[in-house]
Amino acid sequence: MGFLKQFFNDVFPEDNVLHEEIAPKVASSFQELDEHELEAHLGISRYGSFTLTDAVRPAYDLNVVPSAGFRHDTYRDESSNQDVPVVMAAVSRECLFDTLMELLEPLGPVVDVVLETSHEYGAAGHQDLYREHIDMPILQSILWDFEDMLVNDGCTGLAVLNPKTPQEVQFDEHKLLIVYGQKLTPYEGILIDAGLNCREEMKFVTEAEHVHSTNDEYIARFEELKMRLGIDMNADGEEPCY
Repeated sequence: MGFLKQFFNDVFPEDNVLHEEIAPKVASSFQELDEHELEAHLGISRYGSFTLTDAVRPAYDLNVVPSAGFRHDTYRDESSNQDVPVVMAAVSRECLFDTLMELLEPLGPVVDVVLETSHEYGAAGHQDLYREHIDMPILQSILWDFEDMLVNDGCTGLAVLNPKTPQEVQFDEHKLLIVYGQKLTPYEGILIDAGLNCREEMKFVTEAEHVHSTNDEYIARFEELKMRLGIDMNADGEEPCY
């Protein structure tokens, strides 16, 4: 699985990031496992009819069993002091990338894209790399070329947004599909057409202990994706102004 990152008790956690081993001071369902038990658990990708990508594995105790579906939520935008409607979805691997591409269509012909990376950042969190004004067909073509890395790398996330709407589709490190904004009915229709049921009580794998995975090949592919999208960094590690 490459190196592991462990997160606890939140949908979008930022700390308790560990590499290569489970910290003994943290209460964990992985803590008492031997190497063979851990390897066997990490090798399980299918739970019922739901198939995980290689990016994330649930806790050994399976407090949350991975499953398909979507639910509604609310994001509090502190800058505008408003509540923003959210739709969150988990999609089985077989349909995941196709569903992502369908969700991008309602955003419009020209969008902004954000790449999120936590490669080699450890407890420091992650970095967001921004590219403005890219034609949707060009973006989708590029993303298709990097499908394997985007789907299976647990340290890469993607957000596509239209600031004029404003609406945003996020494909996060956990490989959840998350849509933010007003008037989300078209996105809900796409999820229903993909065979998902609305289950307001459902839990996502991120809401319990879980581990992330990456490898050197995905790290190299991420750098290639940056170049294809025209994202560059200056000497100070900051994005250039366009």
